[in-house]
Amino acid sequence: MTDKVVLDHGAGGGMSQELISGTIAGILGDTYIGEMEDSALLELPSMRIAMTTDSFVVDPIFFGNGDIGKIAIAGTVNDLAVSGARPLYLTLAVVLEEGFELEDFRRILRSVRDAARVADVKIVAGDTKVVRRGEADGIFLNTTGVGMLERPFTLSSRTLQTGDQVIVTGFLGDHSIHILSMREGLGFERRVHSDCAVLSHVVADVLDTCGDGVRCIRDITRGGLGTVVNEFAQASAITIELDASALPIRPETAMAADMLGVDVMYLANEGNLCLVVAAEQAEAALKALHAHPECAQAAVVGQVVTAEAGTVRMVDVDGRVSTVELLYGAQLPRLC
Repeated sequence: MTDKVVLDHGAGGGMSQELISGTIAGILGDTYIGEMEDSALLELPSMRIAMTTDSFVVDPIFFGNGDIGKIAIAGTVNDLAVSGARPLYLTLAVVLEEGFELEDFRRILRSVRDAARVADVKIVAGDTKVVRRGEADGIFLNTTGVGMLERPFTLSSRTLQTGDQVIVTGFLGDHSIHILSMREGLGFERRVHSDCAVLSHVVADVLDTCGDGVRCIRDITRGGLGTVVNEFAQASAITIELDASALPIRPETAMAADMLGVDVMYLANEGNLCLVVAAEQAEAALKALHAHPECAQAAVVGQVVTAEAGTVRMVDVDGRVSTVELLYGAQLPRLC
């Protein structure tokens, strides 16, 4: 027995079986329905499915109100949900570095299990690899998700129309500031928590309420809101006009971003959505969002206007108009 990951955990023998059957499957419990075969055999009641995959390398792996395990489930589930799908199944692949604490691994697996229960998804297959010390940063996770498209309409960023309203569901930049503050010892992490959350139930409520009045939804992760709205504007060849005074930003987040020399508009979130809805559905969408604690700050922050195609502009409190550029590179290291 050992309290750390060793190379033999990845050798395919008895220690591998102990790690997979005992530790991983044992902790995941009822969220794991794999049969330890080379493939999972699944039933899908619909011919229309959504599928996504992502890898997670967050540093630090544990933070104020979450960890890499929670992000891995929430990130993949949310990607399925914003496409209009009901998340059903996930795979979980783990790369462990030799010397990683097994108790930390168990803690991460418990977060995976708890987030999967919240999302009502099952983990159907997985893979575990162990690499030598120094070849990975402790632990990397990869998740692939499959969801079912049950509604008769499709969400698309190519369908935006003049007058449509742009909604953000929560404070901007909190996840990035929380993680950066922990890395740099700034102290803001005690007041600005990560917004990491499973939001599939939120998306389902909005779609049930507003139907095809919802044009598109995107989770505001890498590149922040500035990137999301630019992608929307380019896809539909329209202009999005944002109201700076309407953007939900914590004062602490704004202060920390200013200290770090970064723009909140491009900071990543892990539990925040951007929706574009028909003007007549904006009030109903906000009511549905406000019913969820994670979306208490949901607000209309802009609209689609008739102007130069493919651009985003910001109107400041004094009426000055500036352009929100598409971020060319990365202003920060990856935070998810």
